[in-house]
Amino acid sequence: MRFAAPVLAAGATVILGAVLFAALGTNPLTGLYAFFIQPISDLDGVAELGLKAAPLIIIGIGLSVGFRGNVWNIGAEGQLLMGAICGGGVALAFHGEGGLWVMPIMILAGALGGMAWAAIPALLRTRFNVNEILTSLLLTYVALHVLNYMVRGPWTDPDGQNFPETRLFEDWGLLPILIEGTRLNVSAIFAILVVIAGWAFMLRSFEGFKVNVVGQALDAARYAGFSQRRTVWISFMVSGGLAGLAGLAEVAGPVGQLNATFAPGYGFAAIIIAFLGRLHPVGVTVASLLMALMFLGGESLQMNLHLPKAVTGVFQGMLLFLVLASDVLIRYRIRIVRPLPAISDPTEASG
Repeated sequence: MRFAAPVLAAGATVILGAVLFAALGTNPLTGLYAFFIQPISDLDGVAELGLKAAPLIIIGIGLSVGFRGNVWNIGAEGQLLMGAICGGGVALAFHGEGGLWVMPIMILAGALGGMAWAAIPALLRTRFNVNEILTSLLLTYVALHVLNYMVRGPWTDPDGQNFPETRLFEDWGLLPILIEGTRLNVSAIFAILVVIAGWAFMLRSFEGFKVNVVGQALDAARYAGFSQRRTVWISFMVSGGLAGLAGLAEVAGPVGQLNATFAPGYGFAAIIIAFLGRLHPVGVTVASLLMALMFLGGESLQMNLHLPKAVTGVFQGMLLFLVLASDVLIRYRIRIVRPLPAISDPTEASG
């Protein structure tokens, strides 16, 4: 039932989604078709699904490593932003004089940027025992301000008429396309490799075993000599590096530049994905495809039914709460406690 709960939650989300469309004055069947089916009814739609799912898979696998070790990195969105800034900065630094050799440097810079940003809450947690939930989350907004400063200041496109964006990356600064005529690029291959590596680390390596033990039984882990400090650093470095890689894939892929609004919230959506996928690489992959479909569905509703894009967030929220509710009902049984009958005679109470 632990693995069936996400399936039940997804089904309940569809049912509540039909109710939502009816409340918005839209035919429920039409709304569900536009949200779940129409976006992937052709090759271009399937390619877009893969394009959006790739960064979600990459970030979701990284977060799953930390969550298994009871390390709560909630700032993957900020690490994504810093990875995009560092990787995109390399492309801008070699503007006009780069080549194919720059792309590996961009990928490395993106991953290192995310790791460096994740190292801050890791250091605060291991050195000063500061709650990593707060620090990682608040650093997201610091990263957002850094991005805004760079695209409105030193990196502004001189020919961009003061729009908050950088120059467009040259062809060598863009990830190669996998399927001609679509936008699907090699980030999909990155995602597949990350799934394989995540499966090997979490389920087949001794280091992954230690992370699991620290997360599930800290006293036993200490008795066995497994370091909680090491688990915190491994979790943040893995999740931060993968989030930074996803950020680089976004700006060097469909966006093609840095701008103030390129981040679609993948870092926050990946938190839902990790729990929906039960912190398992295969589950995270399936959950990422579902979440990517929701992003596409929101755009489809805007174009075809003229509904607000916020419907996507509503679906994501319903899915998360229904998964949590399913977990509660799996772990606990609802019992109706009948009140004891009132005692009218005090002597009966003493007896």
